[in-house]
Amino acid sequence: MIRILTDKRGVPVSSANRRSLERLEQACELFHGFYNDPLAVIDAALAEDPDLVMGHCLRAGLLATTTDKSLLGTMAQSVAAAELLASRANDRERCHVAALRAWIDGDLDRVSDHYSRVLIDYPRDLLALQFAHQRDYFAGQSALLRDRTARVLPAWDGDVPGYNFVLGMHAFGLEETGDYRRAEERGRVAVAIEPRDPWAIHAVAHVMEMQGRACEGIDWLARRQQDWAGDNGLAYHNWWHLALFHLERGDIAAALDLYDRSIRGTRSKAPMEMLDAAALLWRLHLRRVPVGNRWDELADAYETAAQDGHYAFNDMHAAMSFGAAGREAAARRLLAALERRAGAEDSNGQMTRQVGLPVCRALLAFARGQYAVAVDLLLRVRPIAYRFGGSHAQRDVLSLTLVEAALRGGQAQTARALASERLELKPASGFNRTLVERATRLAGELELA
Repeated sequence: MIRILTDKRGVPVSSANRRSLERLEQACELFHGFYNDPLAVIDAALAEDPDLVMGHCLRAGLLATTTDKSLLGTMAQSVAAAELLASRANDRERCHVAALRAWIDGDLDRVSDHYSRVLIDYPRDLLALQFAHQRDYFAGQSALLRDRTARVLPAWDGDVPGYNFVLGMHAFGLEETGDYRRAEERGRVAVAIEPRDPWAIHAVAHVMEMQGRACEGIDWLARRQQDWAGDNGLAYHNWWHLALFHLERGDIAAALDLYDRSIRGTRSKAPMEMLDAAALLWRLHLRRVPVGNRWDELADAYETAAQDGHYAFNDMHAAMSFGAAGREAAARRLLAALERRAGAEDSNGQMTRQVGLPVCRALLAFARGQYAVAVDLLLRVRPIAYRFGGSHAQRDVLSLTLVEAALRGGQAQTARALASERLELKPASGFNRTLVERATRLAGELELA
C-alpha cells in the first residue's frame, strides 16, 4: 500500500518519500511565482524518485503552459509516465493526469472539466488552480478566470501558504470581467502579503492599462522592479506592460529601449515572449514609427513556426511579423497551415476557424495596404475575438488595427464611431482622443471634397 503524505496545504500526495515531496513543493513554489527554473528542480526530484506521480504532472503542466509545439513530445512522455503510475495514485492525482492527457489531445474543455472536479474536492490544490487559470486564459474565458478562483476562496486565508497567489489570480479574473475596483484592491492585498508576486503585480498593471492610468502604471511597475524583474519568467510580460504605458504617453524612445533591453533582449524563441515583442512592434507599426531591422529579426525567429498552427493566438503574432517584414512566402505558408488547422475539431481548430484565420488574413491585408479588406474581416470577427485567448489588453491590438485601417482606407464614419467607443471606455487616453480627432478631421475633409 502506498503511503500518503500531505503537502503544506493539507493536500494528499501519493509518496512515502518526504524529501521528494519537499522538492515537489519547492518546484511548485517557483512555478507559482514564475521564478528561477522549476523544471530543473522537479527533474532532480524525479531522478531520485521516478514514482512521484505529481512530479510528472507538474513537469507536463509546465510544458503545456509554454504553448510551444516543439515541447509536445516531452510533455507526452511525462504524461505517459504518470499514466503508468495510475494504480499508485489517488483520485486527485488521476484527475491531474486525465487533464494533462486532454491537454495533449487539444481538448481544452475536458482540461477544464478535470481541474474543476479536482478543485471541488481539493480547493487548496494550488497547482490545479494555476494550471486551470492558465487554461482559462488560453481559451479566452474571462468569467472562469474570475469564478474558478472565487469557488476556492472560502478554503483559503492568510494562514494558508500561497494565499497571495490565489488572490492574484482572482484579481486578474476580476480585471478581465471589468470589476476594476475590486481587482485592484485584491491585487494590492496579494502584493502586500508577498511583494514578489509578479502575477498580482501584473493584475494591477492590467487595471491601470484598461483605465488609461499610464503615469500610475509606470510608477507601479518601476517602484517594484526589483520584485518582478530579476530571474522571473513573467518579467518580459511586465516589461511589455511598462512599454505600453510609455507608448500611451507618446514616449516612443522609452518603449523601443524597453523592447531592445528587456522584451526582446535575449532573442528568445519562447512563443509567449515572442508574441509580446510582435505586439509592441505592431502598435508602433500602426503609428508609422520606423523600427529599423527589428521586424526582420523577429520574423526570422517566427519562420520556423510558420507552419505550426499550434495555438491561434500565437499565430496572430507570427502574421504581424511576416506582414510588417514583407515576408510574403512565410505569410502564405502560415495561412496554408491555418487553413488546414481550421478543419480540425479540437479546441485550437475551432479557435483557428472562428478567429485565428480571419484575424491573420486581416493583419496581412493591412500590411499589404488592403485596408477595406482588413476592416471587413476585423468587423466580422470582433464580437467573438475573445475565443482565441489572451487578455483584453492583448486583444486591444485588433481594435487599434481596425480603427487605423478605417482611417487609412478613408472610412471616416466607421473610424469615428470606433474611436469614440474607445474614448468612452478609456476617457483618460490621449491617444484615443487623437484617433477621434483624426477621424473627425477626415470626415470633414471628405465632406469638403
